[in-house]
Amino acid sequence: MEAKLAFAKESPPLSIISAAKIAGVSLTIDPSLASGAAPTLHLSSGDFIHGINTILRYIARVASVSNFYGQDAIQASHVDQWLEYAPVILSGSVFEPACSFLDGYLASRTFLVSYSLTIADVAVWSNIAGTGQRWESLRRSKKYQNLVRWFNSISLEYASTLDEVISAYVGKRGIGKSPAPSLKEKVHDLKENTSGPEVDLPGAKVGEVCVRFAPEPSGYLHIGHAKAGLLNKYFAERYKGRLIVRFDDTNPSKESNEFVENVLKDIETLGIKYDVVTYTSDYFPKLMEMAENLIKEGKAYVDDTPKEQMRKERMDGVESKCRNNTVQENLALWREMVNGTERGMQCCVRGKLDMQDPNKSLRDPVYYRCNTDPHHRVGSKYKVYPTYDFACPFVDAFEGVTHALRSSEYHDRNAQYYRILQDMGLRRVEIYEFSRLNMVYTLLSKRKLLWFVQNKKVDDWTDPRFPTVQGIVRRGLKIEALIQFILEQGASKNLNLMEWDKLWTINKKIIDPVCARHTAVLTDQRVLLTLTNGPKEPFIKILPRHKKYEGAGKKATTFTNRIWLEYADASVISTGQEVTLMDWGNAIIKEIKTENGIITQLIGELHLEGSVKSTKLKLTWLPDIEDLVSLSLVEFDYLINKKKLEEDEDFIDNLNPCTRRETSALGDPNMRNLKQGEIIQLERKTYYRCDVPFIRPSKPIVLFAIPDGRQQSAAS
Repeated sequence: MEAKLAFAKESPPLSIISAAKIAGVSLTIDPSLASGAAPTLHLSSGDFIHGINTILRYIARVASVSNFYGQDAIQASHVDQWLEYAPVILSGSVFEPACSFLDGYLASRTFLVSYSLTIADVAVWSNIAGTGQRWESLRRSKKYQNLVRWFNSISLEYASTLDEVISAYVGKRGIGKSPAPSLKEKVHDLKENTSGPEVDLPGAKVGEVCVRFAPEPSGYLHIGHAKAGLLNKYFAERYKGRLIVRFDDTNPSKESNEFVENVLKDIETLGIKYDVVTYTSDYFPKLMEMAENLIKEGKAYVDDTPKEQMRKERMDGVESKCRNNTVQENLALWREMVNGTERGMQCCVRGKLDMQDPNKSLRDPVYYRCNTDPHHRVGSKYKVYPTYDFACPFVDAFEGVTHALRSSEYHDRNAQYYRILQDMGLRRVEIYEFSRLNMVYTLLSKRKLLWFVQNKKVDDWTDPRFPTVQGIVRRGLKIEALIQFILEQGASKNLNLMEWDKLWTINKKIIDPVCARHTAVLTDQRVLLTLTNGPKEPFIKILPRHKKYEGAGKKATTFTNRIWLEYADASVISTGQEVTLMDWGNAIIKEIKTENGIITQLIGELHLEGSVKSTKLKLTWLPDIEDLVSLSLVEFDYLINKKKLEEDEDFIDNLNPCTRRETSALGDPNMRNLKQGEIIQLERKTYYRCDVPFIRPSKPIVLFAIPDGRQQSAAS
């Protein structure tokens, strides 16, 4: 749909222009209206729509973006409320109070309405960005962290679209940019194009780019796959192109429907929107036909050389004895392979490329091999399956992929990819390389991760010690942190070994402003403090779960004359010392009872008129009541004890002997209400994610410790 937007030159309607670009509505800009006139949208039908919010509602209704006006009438009403509110942000003295309100509102939300982007987000974002330097000053002050997180996430999601609008109508000094560089800024070796914008992909044209994210369904997605997926998402959006999710399911021995389902779940978790899901197995008939054609053309042959001997001959550049078989001999053996006969099982199909090429990937690679294991989608229909090296270029070309993003570990096989396309007579697909994401003390090989699962070294693929998307989320990582971390790396080709601490530091900045605070003491390391002038009868106060964030809710705290302290705290207290009991006041320790050098009890009295500023010890405590809940605090360590394994090192020789430690604790009664997945901070301890919520008194709540980027592990 095309339309003309007329407005006064001095007051461009950023929200309309931004929304139209995101919604796929083509606008001709006409800044010719008189000063103070409201914008008007002239449609090709001759109709016109007058006023900012009326135009925004129209755009939302015709948008190509799903649920841009909400999913139902109630959400649409909420969107309308935000559209009415958005202009308030621009009005002088109201701007900062509006930011404060938005910050609180967004504390536990990713978007303003529901769980996806609506035109309400675009309108509010545009009005904030339109204040220019005023917003930039507030953003840099880190005063409104939730608002900044929301603002930056939209900036990154629609970087090219919004940057273009802001640069054109506000100024070129990046109003919409994240404090962390956007992926556009990080892309390696950007090329200049004098006739248009910067081109990140070779030969890329807006509206014509097609990329694909092609995981093998032989495991769950891990952090390395996440980088590949997010880069494909970025380029598809940058060039207004297509993104195909393709399952490279060519090895039935390793693949399963469980992996397919969980990969799709992980893709959704990462927020990767795609156009279609395909499978390499969809093309098995065409791939077999192509292999047979190459045999007939003398570009491939069937080889029965034993695997180890074949590997050695390829390394030494020695031609196989089968290389010069006749086409008829090759076709006969090919039929044996297709039928899965005993003779056929001894053979494979190899491309006839160049056995003397210095690049060993060109030394007659294997195209097809036999496998009688049933396939998770097609059962036992086939006895032969293509290799990744053969199937990938064929399916890329057939599906219309213009740019194949591959990590630089495949660099030596790029020449093979292009040569196979050439022999097949298919169009060229441009390869774009980026560096593989390597993490310290971490294995990213699915074969090695499977070993841990099969040998019960971990619970399953979602184990918090695993680098899988589900594993790190279960440990307490927010997806926003993972996305920010990966986009900061950009599409650089430089190999790097990344520290987990950086990722967990980003995560802490996201969870700390909003997660509730609770109190716990270790079950076997606690000491009773009796307050001689404490309340004779217990009483309850309602306190905030987070002193600086109202959205965290309230908690009920019981005050009694008998309270539990951590033994570690009790051990550093001396008789006569004044201490502060957090959320209560001061107390003076009058007596310390010991038995065999072990502190058994403390006697003290409240001194609530005392100054909390004058005490050195600020102590967490729990009341001695029956309602305390049992906790299991779980800490994790790396699965291997070496920062980086060399190629000749066996990971089994470098296993960390202790990777999980559980500690029993008692927690305040409010923790009965924790939900699975909820993140909290235990005062003066660390952050935790609730893995198993309260079920019954005899079963402890299980809390997984979340690294904060500062803790030293046993491995390091």
